[in-house]
Amino acid sequence: MTTSEVALLGIRHHGPGSARAVAAALAQWRPDAVLIEGPPEADGIVHLAAEKDLVPPVALLAHAVDDPAKAAFWPYAEFSPEWVAIRHAVEHDLPVRFIDLPAGYGFAPAPEEDAAPETAAEESAEGDTAEEDGAEPVADPLALLAEAAGHDDAERWWEDVVEHRAPGGDALAPFAAVAEAMGALRAEGLGGCRRDLLREAYMRQQIRAARRAGHQRIAVVCGAFHVPALERMPTVAHDRALLAGLPKKVRTDITWVPWTHRRLSQTTGYGAGVQSPGWYHHLFTTDGDPVPRWLTRAADLLRAEDHPVSSAHVIEAVRLAETLAVLRGRPLAGLTETLDAVRAVLCEGSDVALELVRDRLVVGDALGEVPDAAPAVPLQRDLTRLQRSLRLKPEAAPKDVDLDLRKETDAARSRLLHRLRLLGVDWGVPARSSVNSTGTFRESWRLCWQPEFAVRIAEAAQWGTTVEEAAADKAVGTARAAEELAELTGLVETCLLAGLSGALPAVMRVLADCAALDADVAHLAGALPALVRALRYGDVRGTDHGALAEAASGLAERICVGLPPACVGLDAQSAAAMRGRLDEVHGAIGLLTAGTDATAGTAPDPDGLAGLADRWAAALRSLARREPAGGPATGAPGLLRGRAVRLLLDDGRLDSEEAGRRLRLVLSVANAPADAAGWVEGFLTGGGALLLHDPRLLALLDEWLTGVSGEVFTDVLPLLRRTFAGLEAGVRTTIGGRVAAGPLGEPPAAQAAAGELDRARADAAVPVVALLLGVRPKIPRQAAGRDT
Repeated sequence: MTTSEVALLGIRHHGPGSARAVAAALAQWRPDAVLIEGPPEADGIVHLAAEKDLVPPVALLAHAVDDPAKAAFWPYAEFSPEWVAIRHAVEHDLPVRFIDLPAGYGFAPAPEEDAAPETAAEESAEGDTAEEDGAEPVADPLALLAEAAGHDDAERWWEDVVEHRAPGGDALAPFAAVAEAMGALRAEGLGGCRRDLLREAYMRQQIRAARRAGHQRIAVVCGAFHVPALERMPTVAHDRALLAGLPKKVRTDITWVPWTHRRLSQTTGYGAGVQSPGWYHHLFTTDGDPVPRWLTRAADLLRAEDHPVSSAHVIEAVRLAETLAVLRGRPLAGLTETLDAVRAVLCEGSDVALELVRDRLVVGDALGEVPDAAPAVPLQRDLTRLQRSLRLKPEAAPKDVDLDLRKETDAARSRLLHRLRLLGVDWGVPARSSVNSTGTFRESWRLCWQPEFAVRIAEAAQWGTTVEEAAADKAVGTARAAEELAELTGLVETCLLAGLSGALPAVMRVLADCAALDADVAHLAGALPALVRALRYGDVRGTDHGALAEAASGLAERICVGLPPACVGLDAQSAAAMRGRLDEVHGAIGLLTAGTDATAGTAPDPDGLAGLADRWAAALRSLARREPAGGPATGAPGLLRGRAVRLLLDDGRLDSEEAGRRLRLVLSVANAPADAAGWVEGFLTGGGALLLHDPRLLALLDEWLTGVSGEVFTDVLPLLRRTFAGLEAGVRTTIGGRVAAGPLGEPPAAQAAAGELDRARADAAVPVVALLLGVRPKIPRQAAGRDT
């Protein structure tokens, strides 16, 4: 409505109907100044909206200068009424100002308690019903209005009366009606929380300032809930008294950042709670009836995903959506009717296909763009430069990328992604490649840009002005603060992957000091695999890994000495964890010593790796012999002893005869059944094919299992089921067949020879086999004699 020279345009944030109404009202009112609900810190950069490179969805990002983690966003889509007002102002060269409470107050601690800055800032941008300062949440005004109109669905009611209606002859009439409704609600006691009162007082002060500046026709675009408070202005002294209680404002920086439709749809974090941004964008940008064109887009999407959708499907879907709207008493088919038609006609009742339409069209993956002229920290500018030079464009939709590290560009991309992960910017995460490869020259990533990365980049700016410098300093700082040895070895691996050669010496010094003080074999075992993996990157990445090899061999030697006694007296949970570390260390030592045996004695071995494999085998033998003679606390668990025997057997350092002897001893009546079951589990972990190749082992196991009592069998059954469930399906089937065929303990050929051949049944199959092979059947003489 209008009060002298001020037009108060009450809107619903991110509503396409409100956006169209604002555009029509501004065209009719022709203001000489535009005031918008938003952070006043953005007044200096609002002119960038005139740049063609500022493409919504975008957001204003404000953060505290001294603490970038205190940040807030004000997102705008093309269908946001505020964005429409901004564009109108810059296109007509009009002054445009933001009049909400400055973001710097939201970042300051409240007098009674520290308020979350995101909550305070998002409230001013996204809605007017958030809980603040301990007040009870305000009821939803739209829900109350819908209830008064006899509707139980506030969203559907608002779409019918606002979003789906075109502006009429008087573009200001809808705003007058909304202002009257909100005034009635506030007159009934539906007031705002304390922060709302502060915001409204500040908005009134800014309107007075615009009047003092000489503007005659002022358009104010704000949330409809605030219109009654801005229409009836109290005294200046009243507002000054309210604002006197504000805390000291925090120094704040602000800029434009890209946003996404998907983030707009989220109601948590920095989302806006718009359930259907893709649909709203279509409503705002489409002239005429939006339903046929949207259903056409849905058909194109489904056809691209190999769903059989024709033009006839689209025609029938349009008819169904319009019919449903009539039956439900709606002026136009809304999203509900349109999706019902999509499910019934285009998707043929499939919720899976419908979910694809929801994800791609109702929500969407639109990603905005920001011009280079927008303020940014040096780290952000360096990242933008690298993205362009490496041709890695940020995209909101997930994208899989395979990198060949033998190529210079791909290697540089890999280093960038690893450095960003070190800085907490998980733009790319490692993924499983569609190409099966065990080589170290290939990496697979899944890229997906998230708007909140802008905050993390601002936080990481404290470490340096370039991505490489910031990642290196962050690595050194993380190493000095690390408490676990495994964390340090993982950091060494990351430094090598990220190509941070400058940070590696400092990290290695911290690692050496920590390793020297750590006597826990479990910690050492958890740290070794990462170091050995890092050594593998030396060939493809061209890194000097001499210090790494020395550190890895030192850890391996200490593990060889300390492993057997460290496994004594472990409970079941600790034994299971140690078995995982045992397997990892075994694989790591295998990689570490690969190729040393062939050159032993003929070339210098500065790292002392030639005999490491033998020392590790000796440690495994010592572990396998630590039987619990005086109770479980006096020996190593059967799970670890059996695993040690299996590792020795697989490496050829133990023959099958000795393995069978050890199995026979473990399964004897002198051992506890639970310990024997654990030994079997450790022995068979990783594959049970050896039971097929050596039937004597299977016979020993079968004999033991059939000989235990019923009570003991019930106790060990969970362990055995878990053991055999981990075997390959084919192995389990074959073992079952062998046990059923019996007798066990003899080779399969001997079992077959012991059986008597049923010649009559064999002869009956000869004609069929001959027919399949296309030859004349040759009837054996014995069969012919029986036939005659």
